[in-house]
Amino acid sequence: MSVARFIADQRTKYRVPHTFTCTLLGVGVSWFYKWIGRAESVDGVHTDTDRRRVEIDDAVKAAFGKARGLHGSPRLVADLRDLGWTVSEKTVADSMRRQGLVARRIKRCGGLTRQDKTAPKFPDLLKRDFAAAAANCKWVGDMTEIPTESGKLYLATVIDLYSRRLLGAAMGLHPDAELACAAIQMAVTARGGRQAIWRDDESQRVIFHTDRGSTYTAKSFTRVCRRLGIRQSMGRVGSCFDNAAAEAFFSSLEWEVLSRNTFRDTIQAQAVVIDWCYTFYNHQRRHSSTDGLSPVNYEIRESKTEPEAA
Repeated sequence: MSVARFIADQRTKYRVPHTFTCTLLGVGVSWFYKWIGRAESVDGVHTDTDRRRVEIDDAVKAAFGKARGLHGSPRLVADLRDLGWTVSEKTVADSMRRQGLVARRIKRCGGLTRQDKTAPKFPDLLKRDFAAAAANCKWVGDMTEIPTESGKLYLATVIDLYSRRLLGAAMGLHPDAELACAAIQMAVTARGGRQAIWRDDESQRVIFHTDRGSTYTAKSFTRVCRRLGIRQSMGRVGSCFDNAAAEAFFSSLEWEVLSRNTFRDTIQAQAVVIDWCYTFYNHQRRHSSTDGLSPVNYEIRESKTEPEAA
């Protein structure tokens, strides 16, 4: 049996990564690929199987790289199918395992909530219902810290539950009401301004759901919400599940950006985080709640179907 055939059989029969076997035997991976391209067998079965596997591995690796190494097999399947591939999730998962491609998420730790017990509270208008029938019905937001070697940077967010689109991503050196105001104003601007989201019927106005932190109960922030025609909603103290959609966003940010980077200063951190937020998260990252589409692509698709529905 040839060395190349042995490597191929180990991969085909026992799912031993060809890269591992090549390294163990002291042969180059490129040499093995060339052998695959030249190989001919009597019945052609092994050759076709090996070639197909190499083609899939190459496609999976390319798609994984395009997704910045952040998509697991369920999302990569959708990426590959968009490119015309006919593959199953198991096939993609096997390919990722063979190549050592790993995308996962970790739980976000800690929080910035500091409650002002003297400030007025707002009722929970969502009650853990994180689905929205249309854009600008339900927004959620929160704050998190981004560590750098020169100090901490803070991010305040506003997310539309309809498409999971990040509308506001304000960054600053202090996790205060001013930062929260900046994020909500960014969100309103992204949706076309106050006139685009305003509803004369107060009960139909945009809901903005947060925790009960002092940044969101501050007078300056509540005034901005009233002026923009936004109804505030707040979950219970100490319950992350009441604002799970906002927490999920930070969980993704933690694993996909913060755990993979060490920032020398706040300027570098801001550039990397904003790029991930508006380039990758909004335009590329697929969400199960939006039929496996990115937030922007989901809104585009739904906007095209609205006239037909009417």
